[in-house]
Amino acid sequence: MSLCLNPDCSHKNTPTDKFCHKCGSQLLLRERYRALKLIGQGGFGKTFQAIDEDKPSKPYCVIKQFFPSAQGTGTLQKAAELFKEEAIRLDSLGRYPQIPELYAYFTANDGRQYLVQEYIEGQNLEQELKQEGVFNEAKIKHLLSEILPILEFIHSKQVIHRDIKPENIIRRKSDNKLILVDFGAAKFVSPLNRSMTGTIIGSAEYIAPEQGNGKAVNASDLYSLGVTCLYLLTGISPFDLFDGGEHQWVWRQWLVNNPVSNDSGNILDKLIEFGTKKRYQSASEVLQALQIKTSVSIPQTTIQKPVNPVISVTQTPPSIQLKSAKGIDYRNLEDLLKRQQWKQADEETARVMLQVANRTKEGWLRVEDIDNFPCEDLRTIDQLWVKYSGGRFGFSVQAKIYRELGGTREYNERVWNAFGDRVGWRVNNWIYSYWNCTFDLKAPLGHLPFLLTRADNRTFDIYIDETGTLRRGHFVGGALFYRSLASRLVECNI
Repeated sequence: MSLCLNPDCSHKNTPTDKFCHKCGSQLLLRERYRALKLIGQGGFGKTFQAIDEDKPSKPYCVIKQFFPSAQGTGTLQKAAELFKEEAIRLDSLGRYPQIPELYAYFTANDGRQYLVQEYIEGQNLEQELKQEGVFNEAKIKHLLSEILPILEFIHSKQVIHRDIKPENIIRRKSDNKLILVDFGAAKFVSPLNRSMTGTIIGSAEYIAPEQGNGKAVNASDLYSLGVTCLYLLTGISPFDLFDGGEHQWVWRQWLVNNPVSNDSGNILDKLIEFGTKKRYQSASEVLQALQIKTSVSIPQTTIQKPVNPVISVTQTPPSIQLKSAKGIDYRNLEDLLKRQQWKQADEETARVMLQVANRTKEGWLRVEDIDNFPCEDLRTIDQLWVKYSGGRFGFSVQAKIYRELGGTREYNERVWNAFGDRVGWRVNNWIYSYWNCTFDLKAPLGHLPFLLTRADNRTFDIYIDETGTLRRGHFVGGALFYRSLASRLVECNI
């Protein structure tokens, strides 16, 4: 289907039409973007799911059309400015893994403003709440660990989102990462306008008191995030979680068989303080508070046991020396793991291991390559995975499980199948597609790294093509690859 963008028409055309059969309007924006269906509508515009026909893969994208209904002149002018500013904000933020990428901003032949951006497939947290029920404490901690780094990033760019709420946080279907969307209310804050009163923008249930007075600050986003957490914990409107007569939050009274620890409760209470000076002053400060609670609750002697993931990407245990016997630079791997970009980190692990073994051209590792793999490099790679996953992922985590099951260098089908079950590489049968992996802290203990250790008794034959892109070809080797790796870890005292 090709939807007409003329607000007075909206006729449904065939997928190959260039012009609307009903009104004759051109269907392709800039000769490339085709609207498929309406996915949102408000007083100042419409949002469409679309495809980019200029690319061979015809990927999905989002078209936002500025089309205000009848409003006062001043209101219309302000709305038009905000629409333009959304594009400016997205453009100024550049590319960030958990913010939709801006593709285009322009005024079309019909005289209307359009913004085209990355399409995020998934449910927003409001939809998730309705479908799965209230969040528990662990899920709230995970939410904070994902959204706070995004806020830390946009605040470093002098941008305040001003509309943090469940509807504006989408859990991306492809990797379960949380994505912050809708920067239509975002504001750029400079030293000159920081103290000036601005337009009151945001969703009434979630905005901070100072934002309600037109004076949003970075901590205003933290307040809205805190209120979002309370709503997701209880399923109750934030208006009802606040006792106006006593002028205090009473959210704990609405928890039903859903306990929250004192530590987590105190963090939430500080996020929703009315006075900005009593509140956390930065996202990194909240992350630090979360990390302190985590480090206290995870003894060093049990770091490899499963724990609820509360991982800060900025506050971490003591730094790792990125040693390499082959002069390999592990900073990119560390950065990806810091950001919890597990899939990209998995692929980067494959790259560096091929480099260490001088097998980049061949694209796969032999058993002898593993047997001679430098302990220094193997230790660095493993320590990075263990550290930034809170002990959930890493070669040493996998090897420990393998040995606990009675695994040795000799192949044993029963042990190998049991190992696959434990680390989540088998779900009834072996997972045959790399894309069926779970690139998330919710994955079973030892699930990652995965790329070089395909679970169906073979290893991935990977290679880097002429463009520098990591590719996966046919499969070689066998379970012997992993058994050799487990043995090498013992030899290296890892």
